Amino acid sequence: MMHLTAIVLTHNESEQIADCIKTLRFADRVIVFDSFSTDDTVAIAQRAGADIFQHEFLNYSEQRNAALDAADEMTDWVLFVDADERVTDALAEEIRQKINFPEYAGWRIPRHNYIFGILTRGAGWYPDYQTRLLRVGQAYYDTRRKVHEVVKLYGSEGAIRHPLIHYNYRDLQQFKDKQEHYARFDAESLYSQGVKPKQRNLVLQPIRQFYWRFITLRGYGDRWHGLRLSLLMAWYEYRKYQLLASRWRKSHKPFS
Repeated sequence: MMHLTAIVLTHNESEQIADCIKTLRFADRVIVFDSFSTDDTVAIAQRAGADIFQHEFLNYSEQRNAALDAADEMTDWVLFVDADERVTDALAEEIRQKINFPEYAGWRIPRHNYIFGILTRGAGWYPDYQTRLLRVGQAYYDTRRKVHEVVKLYGSEGAIRHPLIHYNYRDLQQFKDKQEHYARFDAESLYSQGVKPKQRNLVLQPIRQFYWRFITLRGYGDRWHGLRLSLLMAWYEYRKYQLLASRWRKSHKPFS
């Protein structure tokens, strides 16, 4: 029997963590890998039966690699789940089946994203595959990607059929806060790579983002909801390049 550990990365997730852990009972062990929460996350997770590790947060890739290192001597497989995600019974059963396939180093899992309480099927939010089920010793996260982290596998990757349930973005303010955070991360990453913005980036990149979300990824299928999300993502594409230009402006070289 393969040993499976479910890992939840947390920082101030007291509202979500108990419900998340309830859906992870099928795993042999649950670890809450916490970045020094200042709320009741750790106490709630302990009461729910999780083992607690705490580690200073540097970026998403480093945090997931540290969690893999913490689990590597105790388990064969790791399932990463976010605090606002839930594993259904059907997905749990499928995961238990898939970890017995020796030829795979990882599995992609689709997600059902609920944004503002609405199941969102267009604009890039479905199937929204995430490589979350990893064979220990055959997977790591690319540390060059500090946000929207990418898994590197030493072996084959499969795809799981049943989705994770993701209660993503409760309201518009939470959406704005997170996207601003991501835009700043992305701008800083581009700056560190030496990428200089062009004047046309501030116009063309948001337009391309909107077209990609609303037309190519069929955001129009979600009607007003899809239109709003596509416009919001176009705005944050603009913000990314605006922040990048500001970063270069401080070095007196704003545009290439």
